[in-house]
Amino acid sequence: MKRSILFACACCSCALGFIGVVIPVLPTTPLLLLATFLFAKSSPRCHRWICETGVYKTYVQAFKERGGIPMRTKLRILAVSFTLMGASAVMVRQPVVWAVLACVAVFLLWLMGFHIPTIAAGTSTLSGAEE
Repeated sequence: MKRSILFACACCSCALGFIGVVIPVLPTTPLLLLATFLFAKSSPRCHRWICETGVYKTYVQAFKERGGIPMRTKLRILAVSFTLMGASAVMVRQPVVWAVLACVAVFLLWLMGFHIPTIAAGTSTLSGAEE
């Protein structure tokens, strides 16, 4: 029963993490870290699967193994997020939405600029794989 609950939570976290790749408000990396942890406790097969996905390798692997994100990945995250937020602001045209999007933009800038360490791209990971 416990494994079933952990598995269900892992699936939800994984789905939200994948959606977070294109929705700026959803934090991809923490959700996929949670999904990876929960899959490790509930399903070794799903744990192996999530660790092999491109989304995991792009957004989580470097952070998990080396404690940071390469600058190129940070810039890609910001570019996608700001593009989607800009499109949302243009389509909605409501000051309240603009204020929320501005807060999210400031938070993302703070997160990428000051909170998450920047690591060098191309350095080997703990598992020996190259980026």
